Amino acid sequence: MTQSTSTPYESLEVGQKATFSKLVTEHDIMLFASMSGDRNPVHLDAEYAAGTMFKERIAHGMFSGALISAAVACELPGPGTIYLGQQMEFKLPVKIGDELTVQLEILEKMPKFRVRIATRVVNQRDEIVVDGEALIIAPRKAQVVELTELPSFVAQ
Repeated sequence: MTQSTSTPYESLEVGQKATFSKLVTEHDIMLFASMSGDRNPVHLDAEYAAGTMFKERIAHGMFSGALISAAVACELPGPGTIYLGQQMEFKLPVKIGDELTVQLEILEKMPKFRVRIATRVVNQRDEIVVDGEALIIAPRKAQVVELTELPSFVAQ
């Protein structure tokens, strides 16, 4: 099992950074479509997508948002973090085979354990695909948790 350690509010520092990376696969797109119910053909139908401005299938925009959530929940501040809000601006499309890296940076510590975090997602060419900011409530104390192993799903 994999462990994750939270950084409590008192230990967070403005400028502190963390990253989280994920390769975008066909399987991810299908699972995200199934889970979200978003069956927009630009994500799932190559022939349809070829006729769009993207010229090929692209990942759901909120797939990148989900990766930001994973980074905040598992990396910085980590377990025990409560999401209050997320602002995102989609800059470039994400394609199957892209290696995405979420870059987090603590921007501001506020009263009542609230923290503003810059949330940027870049691809393997270091191009910004999503730029944004999160508002969270940081954990009050450090904790180490075992992250649940995820099952391996088979695409149908």
